[in-house]
Amino acid sequence: MSLRFIVTGGRGFIGSHFVEKVLQEGHEVYDIDKMTYCSSDVLPWDNHEKYTFIREDILTISHLPSADILVNFAAESHVDNSFSSPSVFSRTNYNGVQNLLDLTRTRVYDRPFFVQISTDEVYGDREEYCVESSNLLPGNPYSASKSAAEMLVLAYSKTYNIDYLITRSGNNYGLRQYEEKLIPKIISCIENNRKIPIHGDGTYTRDWVYVKDNVNAIYHLIMSGYKNETYNISTKNYLTNLEVVKEVLGWYGEKDFKKYIKFVENRLSQDLRYHVNSDKLLETGWSFQYNKSGLHKFIE
Repeated sequence: MSLRFIVTGGRGFIGSHFVEKVLQEGHEVYDIDKMTYCSSDVLPWDNHEKYTFIREDILTISHLPSADILVNFAAESHVDNSFSSPSVFSRTNYNGVQNLLDLTRTRVYDRPFFVQISTDEVYGDREEYCVESSNLLPGNPYSASKSAAEMLVLAYSKTYNIDYLITRSGNNYGLRQYEEKLIPKIISCIENNRKIPIHGDGTYTRDWVYVKDNVNAIYHLIMSGYKNETYNISTKNYLTNLEVVKEVLGWYGEKDFKKYIKFVENRLSQDLRYHVNSDKLLETGWSFQYNKSGLHKFIE
């Protein structure tokens, strides 16, 4: 059955991979994106007959096209930027979500199913594994804005009977990711003969998820009819920043990682680790395709 999707932030990194997935499955897509510095100007499906691009900001858009499902990827996401401009993150990640929810609740006969894309960072820096019912303890303005957006979704669901799905994924990586993120920064530094900047001592641990695994999991949950639930999307694929550098260098046949890195000052409120349990997702019959350990090599 062909469905009509609204995808916000569909020109961004993860959103663009979801748009690609949905089009491949034969659905129609309305892509709403305000085109920030990290949006793709050109994508292979720009002239696809089932793809429509709408250049709008989720904070100010006043009308949504008729659709079955709304998936909100639109967000300010680079943690370092949230330290210098926290209000920008609040406007997009909280007020923008509220605007989308308001536009959704006013629909009576064609109200879309609301999918909020969140992050494992809402759990904060934890030793123990976090499950979906764990308390949220955000440690920076970015994760605080994403946590607040989740609370809005829950409140609007209870107040206005909006059906929803929330997903929280680990550190995504893959094609079309902007250079401010670790793996594309490593690649750029290698290819341009620059030192790779590493915060602190490089031992900070993240759960690394290949972007196509993430969007395939989101699509699986939507199409399987799961609603009014939150799901973690994580592989328990824990790597320190130094281990990530070593593995990407290995893609280029380089082994002596020490000569390629430079340690830089820690960023503010640096979280040491994120520990996320995704058993709830796996119990739906889902399995990860691209990587269960290490990094999926996505470059030629």
